[in-house]
Amino acid sequence: ATTFFFSLSVDEPLPICSGIIAEYGKQWYQRRVRGVGETGIGKSTLMDCLFKANFDDTVHSHKSPGVEISEHIYNLKEGNVKLRLAIVDSVGYGDQINKENSFKPLVDYIDEQFENYLQEELKIKRDLVTFHDSRIHVCLYFLVPTGHSIRSLDLVTMKALDKKCNIIPIIAKSDTVSKSELDTFKANIMEELRANDVEIYTFPTDDETVAEVNKDMNEMMPFAVVGSREDVKVGETVVRGREYPWGVVEIENELHCDFVKLREMLIRTNMEDLREVTHRKHYELYRRGKLKQMGITDDGAHPVSLQETYEQKRAEHLDELQRIENEMRQNFVNKVREKDLELKRNEKELAAKYEGLRKENNEEKKRLDEERRKLEDDLAAIKKKKEDLERANAEHANGQNTKSKKK
Repeated sequence: ATTFFFSLSVDEPLPICSGIIAEYGKQWYQRRVRGVGETGIGKSTLMDCLFKANFDDTVHSHKSPGVEISEHIYNLKEGNVKLRLAIVDSVGYGDQINKENSFKPLVDYIDEQFENYLQEELKIKRDLVTFHDSRIHVCLYFLVPTGHSIRSLDLVTMKALDKKCNIIPIIAKSDTVSKSELDTFKANIMEELRANDVEIYTFPTDDETVAEVNKDMNEMMPFAVVGSREDVKVGETVVRGREYPWGVVEIENELHCDFVKLREMLIRTNMEDLREVTHRKHYELYRRGKLKQMGITDDGAHPVSLQETYEQKRAEHLDELQRIENEMRQNFVNKVREKDLELKRNEKELAAKYEGLRKENNEEKKRLDEERRKLEDDLAAIKKKKEDLERANAEHANGQNTKSKKK
């Protein structure tokens, strides 16, 4: 996923920003746009097309263990128009096997920006005019062009984000499906979003100057876009597009895709409304929730002072720390007890093993002593037989000698 932030300091307006510059003059103009979609779906390419620039496009692996947030700052200039662009990547979104909490880093990031603005609001000496407002004003949600329906991951993520920012669904790489499939896919998407109570941004129709255009744009959602970094020659004209064996898809040709309509709606026609809705609806919802957590209410019958709220929150925090400390101490005692039991069990096993070896050694010693006695007895018997044999031979020899002498 990618977050796009840009602030303009203008002396000579760009064509796409002329209406905005006429209204706000030469003030720094800040808006943040987030694009959410899986790796390789074309978010960075669309950024290049929107601002007609070539940003560094680091290729990320699909094997990321989780979703990580990283930010890159770019300073651009076209004539006297200065542009500060921050691109925040949600690396690894949708790449994990378990996608249950893939949306959580996105929600946490948006809440963090709301919290920064709220902290500035609560200051005694606040300066919201010069404060760097980093709140997300629009989420461009990139949908895979399956041609059938929205994936469950997209529904869950959009449902988690619809109370946090303005969602504009986009069908990425729409040139991969036929015109009839695209129309059916758009209808299926809007039907599934309504069935699952997913709130997407609706272009305002209360202003007569843009009511008709915005009404048509609301009926066209989701926008089907095609992005390209290549210039292709069509006849005598060079255009930004994608070349195929059967022809060229021009990204700025409204007959080929909705890129031009998206750019007009996003950068020129409804940019200020996106900011107002973010502040009036999404940020206000977050602010109310945080103030209620702090114990601040509009109920005059039960006024709550900040000191009482602070003391209450401090007591709750201390209780929580004490609970955690008791759990850690109990866990330590349990582990020591388990280790002591394990050592005693090992000691008993070693003692039993030693006793068994000692008995085996004593039995082996007895057996060897018995065999030694038998060998000694056998040697004594052999020695005795030898002596008897020698004595018998000596007597026999003496007897022979005596007979010889008599003869």
